[in-house]
Amino acid sequence: MTAGSEKPAAPKWRRDPLIAALVTVLGFAAIYVIVGYGRNGTDAACTQAAATAKRLAPLAHGEVAAVSVKDDPRVLPALTFHDAGGAQRHLSDWKGRVVLLNLWATWCVPCRKEMPALDALQRKLGGQNFEVVAVNIDTRNPDKPKQWLKDTGVTGLTYYADASARIFQELKAVGQAIGMPTSILVDGSGCELAALAGPAEWASPDALALVQAALQK
Repeated sequence: MTAGSEKPAAPKWRRDPLIAALVTVLGFAAIYVIVGYGRNGTDAACTQAAATAKRLAPLAHGEVAAVSVKDDPRVLPALTFHDAGGAQRHLSDWKGRVVLLNLWATWCVPCRKEMPALDALQRKLGGQNFEVVAVNIDTRNPDKPKQWLKDTGVTGLTYYADASARIFQELKAVGQAIGMPTSILVDGSGCELAALAGPAEWASPDALALVQAALQK
């Protein structure tokens, strides 16, 4: 500092100990929200999911090698979307069933390429204990994805959509949606078991083995 110069006064909030402490706490809270999800141990509700995930880990190979099995499963946010008739649905509607939640859009080329495999997976394993819940997030022309599925011959999947794409943003906020397509394997308690950013051959023997292991009690 040169002679005669004065050090700038600290901001008012730094000079007030109470305010400074509050800002520090809020700063750490923000960091926790951004990077803390899934890094602070398994949710109490996901104890069984943790055991299931350990069973799945050795099966994430071959056609599903890019699937990330969770070391510390956590409950997913309260996600909502709509069915073909416009009725609101909640992820919790599938409580007690294993779900492969998939987000897709017609503008996403990898999404379109994997839809027939997801359709085949649903036909092979879909039932009382499992469902592929593929949620379309096209934000324009709601009839386009429906027509595309029909033209492609994808008829085994029940149609779900979120024209606001809010479901993607909610998953992105907790680090569970990086790109498209996004797929998350969820247990009957709503706990994440595994996730994949990108497409996979979901009807392959490797994928079938992974999902079947998730269905084991």
